[in-house]
Amino acid sequence: MMQHRISTTDPISLRDINDLEGKPFLVEGTQYNDLTIYFENEQNRQTYEDIPVECPGNDFSHDVGNNTTEGIDAG
Repeated sequence: MMQHRISTTDPISLRDINDLEGKPFLVEGTQYNDLTIYFENEQNRQTYEDIPVECPGNDFSHDVGNNTTEGIDAG
């Protein structure tokens, strides 16, 4: 099943974008499950693209998981 999602909230400024014409955007995902993200300006788009991405298969220096057994009943 093919899904195409559109986000009109700039992920950097968190402002809603009402007029999409001429606004910078990028598409993430695959042709079957993609997301178009719109930005207020080119600077916000570049800031977003500059955010490092954790790649679990290659980069083990950071772990964003919640690796704890706290609250798990051992009995």
